[in-house]
Amino acid sequence: MNEKKIRREEMSILAIFTLTAFEPSGKKIIDETFEAESETEAKEKGIQLLKEKEVYEKKHRCVSSTGKLILFK
Repeated sequence: MNEKKIRREEMSILAIFTLTAFEPSGKKIIDETFEAESETEAKEKGIQLLKEKEVYEKKHRCVSSTGKLILFK
């Protein structure tokens, strides 16, 4: 049983997300891609990256590779 669980975890497919943050002028200050296993994980990673780079209060968005909006301010 544990072997099956491990195999499922190893087979997880990562999705690609793009995080972008902007100055009030519209100039991009962050434009990064990263991988996550789910939209929830992507949202958490996006918020963490924004806070690490001290731009969480700026306008920002995170979208999936299919164009779905995950995070927006």
